[in-house]
Amino acid sequence: MSLFFAQTPDEMATLDDLRARSGLEFVQDMLAGNLASAPIAETLNFTVTEVAMGKVAFEGAPGFNALNPMRGVHGGWYGALLDSVMGCAVMTVVPRGRIYTTLEYKVNITRAITPGQKMRATSTVDHAGRSTAVALGEIRGMDDGVLYATGSTTCLMMDAPPA
Repeated sequence: MSLFFAQTPDEMATLDDLRARSGLEFVQDMLAGNLASAPIAETLNFTVTEVAMGKVAFEGAPGFNALNPMRGVHGGWYGALLDSVMGCAVMTVVPRGRIYTTLEYKVNITRAITPGQKMRATSTVDHAGRSTAVALGEIRGMDDGVLYATGSTTCLMMDAPPA
């Protein structure tokens, strides 16, 4: 599993990195450590752990920096984890020369996560067309298998900008 996260803008993947790979190859290279993972993943303590066409899994645990003023895990941690795993699932179906961006996403929190609790987020692509893609995701406890949140996303598919 890749534990390398970009620390500076120069360490992040470039548009040339995107243009040279299919989306599946791009996410596989993040998992293998050939490309740096997004800095937000380090900030919020999660990482990609599985990649297949139309399917991705992340694992992580919210730390102190993910707490709200009431000492609970902030809803933004759930949202960032689901947005990331669903976006990466969509990325796996993006052909070479194309990119995507999130149009909208929705999160349904079903129960509270405690700080340090190990979570596994999974996502599958339900639709991948020329102009849009749709994916579903969920967060489950790694120790208890209980559902903590679900999500859905719609992404816009487009040509990568020219070099």
